[in-house]
Amino acid sequence: MAIAAENTDRPLVLIVDDDEEIRFSLRELLLSVGIDACCFGSTQELLRADLPERPGCLILDVRMPGASGLDLQQHLAQNGNMRPIIFLTGHGDIAMTVQAMKAGAVDFLTKPVRDQTLLDAVTTAIEKDVLQRAAAGRIEQHVARFAKLTPREREVVREVARGRLNKQIAFELGISEITVKLHRGNATRKLQAASVGDLIRIWETLPVELRGD
Repeated sequence: MAIAAENTDRPLVLIVDDDEEIRFSLRELLLSVGIDACCFGSTQELLRADLPERPGCLILDVRMPGASGLDLQQHLAQNGNMRPIIFLTGHGDIAMTVQAMKAGAVDFLTKPVRDQTLLDAVTTAIEKDVLQRAAAGRIEQHVARFAKLTPREREVVREVARGRLNKQIAFELGISEITVKLHRGNATRKLQAASVGDLIRIWETLPVELRGD
């Protein structure tokens, strides 16, 4: 099942529930406030779908034939899909709620739910996803810029991030302090850092395997 990817900045809510009436009702509610929504009758149907890269969230029923909503939450997390999740169920209990929230769910709501309560949860989830996507985009930029650094420039940045002074870095790497300043300046320019603090913040966003910590 392919979903139209136009308006890539426009939020899209994915509804997964084995009750067709509930799916229709939720979709109509979201459409009434200008939020696009797409429905699936099972977790397997969702996983087979060709999902566009649009901000949004998931509304999941907990108990469904086959894999449950909690199973889907775990599967998505293991595959690096951090799209925010709202659980909506008629069979919730404290243990389920704790499990879902610990795994990062935005909310755990019990059917029947007030329209405004659900819409508030969806708004929160979408805002969270927008922020997550923006942060991920910045990290991708930092990784791409870091790839342009020479091995020596990377070493210098690593030492700066550890709080070392130029003369300490020079001693550590066996080079002159002037050379350290040159590499540090080049790295700062390539990473588009505005200050030492900015340089350190960029460094800390990089994946561990790139930092070599």
